[in-house]
Order: sequence, then structure tokens, then C-alpha cells
Amino acid sequence: MIKIPKHIQNLQPYKAGKPIDELAREKGLTKIVKLASNENPLGPSPKAVEVIKKSLDELHRYTNPSAYKLVNAIAKKYNKKPSQIVTGSGSDSLLQYIVTTFSEGDNELLTSQGTFIGWYVNVNKYGFKSVKVPLKNYHFDLVEISNRISSKTKIIYLANPNNPTGTMFTKDEFDSFLSKVPENVLVVLDEAYTVYAEDNRDYPNGLEYEKENLIVLRTLSKAYGLAGLRIGFAFGPENLIKELYKVKLPFEPNHLAQEAAIAAFEDDEFLKRTVELNRKSLTKMIEKFNELGIEQVPTAANFILLIFPSEEFTFDFNEECLNKGLILRHVKTFGIPNGIRINSGTMEETDFALNVIGEVYPALLEKHKISLNT
Repeated sequence: MIKIPKHIQNLQPYKAGKPIDELAREKGLTKIVKLASNENPLGPSPKAVEVIKKSLDELHRYTNPSAYKLVNAIAKKYNKKPSQIVTGSGSDSLLQYIVTTFSEGDNELLTSQGTFIGWYVNVNKYGFKSVKVPLKNYHFDLVEISNRISSKTKIIYLANPNNPTGTMFTKDEFDSFLSKVPENVLVVLDEAYTVYAEDNRDYPNGLEYEKENLIVLRTLSKAYGLAGLRIGFAFGPENLIKELYKVKLPFEPNHLAQEAAIAAFEDDEFLKRTVELNRKSLTKMIEKFNELGIEQVPTAANFILLIFPSEEFTFDFNEECLNKGLILRHVKTFGIPNGIRINSGTMEETDFALNVIGEVYPALLEKHKISLNT
């Protein structure tokens, strides 16, 4: 019998939001709206789609292992050296490479409770010790995280804005935090939702920092609408990026992803429409949730975290929404058992979601015998 390592036996794999076709099969529904995975409701960048069509006859070729064209496009866009950049199949693969490259033995990897589940999975599947500091009012508690740094701490993972809470820490808070981090501890700053937060004057743009122990992650899965192609990239000191190239798979991201990303970077009009639609959709949601009396966490991203009275209530809410064709994200596996995450949608999707929630929430209050005044 093949022996399975204990840390793999105990591993909880990443669980994605329920696919639309799966819910359709289960419930026999014809009208389904998915606002569970923070995807771009406008779809992919039209420029990216066009270049994909033109690239299909090149699928028999292996990609350049260094993703030369894409890396140089990223470098030009963000005014960085190509040697400071590495690409991968989404932030998940880059997190995996970071964990495997810079951790060993009894190292401890430090982060917050209630952050991106992909980080937890990557730490746990390699058997490293994960140290999690509780959230403070649904925010990263940077002060307490810095207090928990020990001689065994090797990597600190931060997400700004955070997924699934949508909260962000400020430039002053980040600067203060960095001043307390030893030079031999790597800070990973995940900025998957930076496009939605960067207009905030207090938002710390990670690319403005040049530190020998800081790696910044970005993705095209969210605002650029390329989630299905899986493409992300990291910025960092040249010596650290060089080490990541040693462990990354040689032919990722795939050819179509690379070509689409280059085109998407040039589609400023699409990005502008994306941010504006996000603002309109979330504004309408917030108004309705306030009207219903649903607790929300203020967001700087493209989603809102809803907070319910109990885990049981939250489970029932999610199931009743599914029954009516609305896919949301119960974020228990992220560490928030009484939270539901809902991302922005088209205005039609937003109206559908709010109509469903407007039916489900009051009915569950009555079922659970909960008064809004209690």
C-alpha cells in the first residue's frame, strides 16, 4: 500500500465557487446568475479575444519559457526591468513557487485568519506550519502580525485588498509594518484587486516599493476578465525572481494566455468600463442590503462580504439562493463561517441577485426567529 503523508491526508483542497452548469444539472434551472468568484461581468477584453483568434494556428508550438514578449510588455507598462518579473498560471501557481522556493524545514509562514484560501492550501500541501493572526474588524491586523514574527518566520502573506473581506490597509499602515519586518523575512503582497482600489488616495501601490524582501503579485483574472486562461505575474528583486524561474513550469503561462494578456494591457477603455460598472453594481447592492438590514463589510474590491447571525443561517441563505439560481460564495473555508461573498455583476445580474436576496433574507429571518432589532 502506498503511504500518503499525513499533511496530505489532512489537506483540505481548494474549493472553487459552484460552476453554472453544475447548478443547472442539480436544480434543472434555466436562469442562473453567478456572482461567486469575483469574475468580470463584462467578460474578457475584446482586444484579448481578437488576438486569441489570430493565435489559434500557433498552438502546436511551445511557448518561450521566459515568456519574453509578455514579460517585456509588463515591464514597459509598469516601468520595471524584465529581470524583476516572472509570470505564471495565475496567482495560485506563483504562490506555490514562492512557498517551495523560499521555505524549508521548520519554517513558519505567517498570515491572517480570513484571507485567500489559495495561500492556506499552498502552505498546507507542503507541510509547513501556518501561523494565522485573527482579523481585526475584518481587516488585516498588521500590528499583531508584526508582533508574531519569530526566528522561524520565513514568509508573511498579505492581500490588499483582502479576499474575501474586501478590506484594505493604508500606505501609512503598510510602511509602519515593513519597518518592523526583518530583512530575512519575505513579504508577499497579493494585489489581485488593485485595479478597484488604486483610486483610493491611501492605497499603497506595491510597485512603488523597492525592497529586497518584498514580492508583489498581480493577476489578469479579475479586472481584465481572463480568469479562464489563468495568468498572473510577480514583481520582486532580481535575485529572488531568478530563483523562482528555477522552480516554475517551463511553458507557462500557455501561449493563448500570453498573447491575450499583452492585448488586454492595451485595452484601457475596457478597464475603464469595468471599474465604472463595478461602482454602479456595488452601489446598488449596498443600498439594497442597507434597506434589508444585512450587515456588510466596507469594500475596496469588486465584491462585498455579507455577515449573517450564525453559520447555520449563512448555510441556509446560500442554499436558498442556489435554489433560486443565484450562486454566491460561502466563505467558511476562508475562515469566516458566517460570511457570504457576492461580487459585482451587470446591472441585469445585479437586479436578479437583489430580487432573490430580497425574497430569501426576510424569509430566513422569520424561519430562524430573528428580529432585525435583536
